[in-house]
Amino acid sequence: MSIKIAIQGIESSFHHLAVQKLFPNTNVNLIQCDSFDRVTETITNLSADFGVIAIENSIAGSILPNYNLIDREDLQILEEVYLNIDMYVMALEGETLHTIDEIHSHPVALQQCKDYLMRLQPHCKIVEGKDTASEAKRIKDENLKGVAAIAGKQVAERYGLKILDSHVQSLKEDKTRFVVLGRKTEASPIDANKASLKFVLEHQVGSLSNVLQLLNTFNINLTKIQSLPIPEKPWQYAFFVDVLFEDFGIFSEVITLLGKTVKEFKILGVYRQNLENTPSILLKNSVYGE
Repeated sequence: MSIKIAIQGIESSFHHLAVQKLFPNTNVNLIQCDSFDRVTETITNLSADFGVIAIENSIAGSILPNYNLIDREDLQILEEVYLNIDMYVMALEGETLHTIDEIHSHPVALQQCKDYLMRLQPHCKIVEGKDTASEAKRIKDENLKGVAAIAGKQVAERYGLKILDSHVQSLKEDKTRFVVLGRKTEASPIDANKASLKFVLEHQVGSLSNVLQLLNTFNINLTKIQSLPIPEKPWQYAFFVDVLFEDFGIFSEVITLLGKTVKEFKILGVYRQNLENTPSILLKNSVYGE
């Protein structure tokens, strides 16, 4: 069985590693996209079965535009996976840190290595690129001298680059959370215990505290809350939250109550928490098409 999975980036990128972690024994046709917008587009136009995108990092925080993408394209979060992120500086053979004038990488990766990069400036120019692996590959393909990339160790091995420095992220225990996206389905996976929700509140005193109290009353654990502006409604905000629950029946009742409490409400996904990074259940669970 072969499945088509869209990612932002190319082979050996962290997104590719996330796919390999989730689908270790599956024949995957990798669809390489140059933007997160393109990833979601390939799912909605049926060019891909699923997409995998980064949603937050323990250093850089939430990747806010991706929440809007999931909401705007009416996609569903089906799974999650966490990767340990170790960043390496790499360049052509013969280069050293003293010969490097520019360092390229994805903006989020550069942010994860901010402390390290500050020590290299103004000697090195920091350049934002499409993604970690693509920037490294371009150095090799175009024989770019005096230019380094920040990416994972696997990228240096894949494209034959020399590692100039290692573990350059600001925190040694750096993790990125990736989610699997698919088209909307009414089904929830077996053993679901986590959900991502979006809601918009009325402009009333205590409206947010009422929602939080409702979750607390029914022992629903709020693990994340993020507010984002609503573009077409100046100074109004949507809230994106992650919650953990133990009883799906109680969770379903809370969802019904939330829908009546807030101005707008949407379920972005009901899935299982995956801190242990176990393989995907998408192809084993009959509710997803087998």
